[in-house]
Amino acid sequence: MKRLFLSVLLAAALPAAAQDLLIRDATVHTAGPAGTLKDHDVLVQGGVVRAIGPGLAAPAGVTVVDAKGKPLTPGLFGGLTGLGIEEVSGEPSTVDGGLALGAMVPAHEGSSWRPEFDVDVAFNPHSSAIGVNRVEGVTFTVLAPSALPGGSFVAGQGSAVLLDGRYDAALAGSRSLFIDLGSDASGLSGGSRAGQWMLLEQAVAEARSGGGDGLLTRAGRAALARYLAGGRVVFHVDRAADIRQVLAFARKNGMRPVIAGGNEAWRVAAELKAADAVVLLDSLANLPANFDSLASSLENATRLHRAGVRVGFTQRGDATHNARKVRQLAGNAVANGLPWEAGLAGLTSVPADAFGVGGQRGRIAVGQAADLVLWTGDPLEVNTVAEQVWFGGVPASMRSRQTELRDRYLAPKGNLPRAYTGR
Repeated sequence: MKRLFLSVLLAAALPAAAQDLLIRDATVHTAGPAGTLKDHDVLVQGGVVRAIGPGLAAPAGVTVVDAKGKPLTPGLFGGLTGLGIEEVSGEPSTVDGGLALGAMVPAHEGSSWRPEFDVDVAFNPHSSAIGVNRVEGVTFTVLAPSALPGGSFVAGQGSAVLLDGRYDAALAGSRSLFIDLGSDASGLSGGSRAGQWMLLEQAVAEARSGGGDGLLTRAGRAALARYLAGGRVVFHVDRAADIRQVLAFARKNGMRPVIAGGNEAWRVAAELKAADAVVLLDSLANLPANFDSLASSLENATRLHRAGVRVGFTQRGDATHNARKVRQLAGNAVANGLPWEAGLAGLTSVPADAFGVGGQRGRIAVGQAADLVLWTGDPLEVNTVAEQVWFGGVPASMRSRQTELRDRYLAPKGNLPRAYTGR
């Protein structure tokens, strides 16, 4: 078993050097202004897309792949996850996504607020969960810190990361601050959502003045101050009234807001459009799970899109190990009225733009990084699988710990010792 696991890790240990590639006769879903291009070729040189068109000539030495008309898309966004910072949620030693200093903070040092907490430094590119999601077309995700009991509802910072096995995976310009609001965060704000705004206002005052009453450390004040000058802040919030407060707070303090969750976002679509705020939602969160989500709807994404709001997708629940299922969210949104192209954009160009990497990723266009996926069919259908994933034109291993275990138990009489079956 150890040999199997190590073989998977070694296969994805380091990203390979960029190579030249020509993908012929694909249905190219660009996720950009060019839309869908049938029977087109994509030429990749030096890790980036150099040409798109029918009947492109193959330069000497280029690797040619015949797509046979199959869909080709940009690599997919896995949502806001703990990929690489969480291995087993029930084993604390493998979970690095949240800070709960609690009683560890001396009384004279104030609270356990640490906006300077940055989960990027804990990222493990060889986590088995990454391979499981990569083989299903997920090429990048955003590391999202979690607000924990004993911590603060200002959860910390995280960045977009590539999932190709590199250690320096964080994408420049993508770092964001994460803040949890609403009823789920009331336990960290004295039992009232009004307390959340009181504490946030105090934190902002300390960050602006460089000192204050000790809610933040010196490093925390410096970290928060950077987000008061046009920084990106992801607010986990659902209730329409709370979303309006977020937009007003962000506007007053020079923040670029991204709404995560947004179960009632459709109710304030006009305000979100005016603020140019992106909403990352779970299209299957359509039940009133709590009093923050009484107006949840399967048509949330559709209504927001019709109002001109940019919509992306992220999961609730097991977003880390099942990041690959984000395709189902887009597919279900399309089934409830969202245009297909907008569904794909919610997995590619919208999140790439939202986190500041849209100039290099999220579309198939000349000059963009060649992070691509060739599919067996419609990528928004659950019975479709990724046939091949490329990072910078380099084919990724299409093996994971799950495929190794599948093959191990399907062929128990191979060269390895007998597989354990419980008999």
